[in-house]
Amino acid sequence: MEPNIEKPVIGITTGDLNGIGLELIIKIFSDNRMLELCTPVVFASNKVINYYRRIVADHQFNFTSTKDLSKLNPKQVNIFNCWEEEVPLQPGSLTDAGGKYAVRSLMVAAQCLKDKQLDAIVTAPIHKGNTHLPDFPYTGHTPFFKEKFGVKDALMLLYGGNLKVALVTEHVPVSKIASLITKETLQSKLNILRECLVRDFGIDKPKIAILGLNPHAGDEGQIGNEEQTIIKPLIDTMLQNGHLVFGPYGADAFFARHSYGQFDAVLAMYHDQGLIPLKTLANGDGVNYTAGLPIVRTSPDHGTAFDIAGKNIADPSSFLEAVYQAIEILKQRKNYDTYTANPLRRGKIEKEKQVDDEKVEA
Repeated sequence: MEPNIEKPVIGITTGDLNGIGLELIIKIFSDNRMLELCTPVVFASNKVINYYRRIVADHQFNFTSTKDLSKLNPKQVNIFNCWEEEVPLQPGSLTDAGGKYAVRSLMVAAQCLKDKQLDAIVTAPIHKGNTHLPDFPYTGHTPFFKEKFGVKDALMLLYGGNLKVALVTEHVPVSKIASLITKETLQSKLNILRECLVRDFGIDKPKIAILGLNPHAGDEGQIGNEEQTIIKPLIDTMLQNGHLVFGPYGADAFFARHSYGQFDAVLAMYHDQGLIPLKTLANGDGVNYTAGLPIVRTSPDHGTAFDIAGKNIADPSSFLEAVYQAIEILKQRKNYDTYTANPLRRGKIEKEKQVDDEKVEA
């Protein structure tokens, strides 16, 4: 199906059934104004939805049930029933059932997305402790979508406020990080990041900062040499090719001095290096985006939050922003693809822009 950019069909996965995902989904889509922006399809079951609807009783959540995505109700939340059986729910607990059905929700939704029955997908958090199953041998959503959509590489990009942080390595032990920092990997991640900033965020000439792997970016080789042997040579090559890529920067000073404000995005070497400052600065509104895919997938920047699950106190801000961003990226992609598909029209637009700029300067 051709994407309906004006009112896209957005698939929503449940995440861990015992986490905060379903509470947040109900809170967000209880606001009927959301139905003016998109047609949501939640991949769950009526029984699970009704269970959490009682927990979030202060929100009026109405839905229609379906097993046919060609017959969606654009004026209500659509629940696509992925299972009929009773599922034992224990909010706040890590159980096998919570992970099993989180994976089922994700896999059904992802297949519908691949079949072009959805325009984009927003995934609620899963827990790696109960989702590492024979049919789901992944460390998280990013590698799953990478394989599902047949791309050589994908990039975990999180953003909030005026900061975008991408990761070279994702959910790997710290002891293995250095061995994964190679010229080929860095080049691949940088290429995806640049293309994503241009196509998905509308930044014509993105300026990217690269952090060092070691403290103080290696201190000229005194604290590790990855910066001198791998990172800096690649940066020099990128600059010679006309790309605005700078670094490597020592992470502590870079964030302490607010240097990120001078860049469109930051490429961090590992998970905590980039996500601790991002989550601190995003104030609960951060979004996780998987760059490098042919489809649009976003998620909130938090986890399952078992400690507050089932208590109706979870903040929906990040999840809500993830839905907004899925819609906005779809629009931006459509605009970019339309703009670049017709070189004659593009030349006309650029000529008109040049004339306007000359008028301003005059």
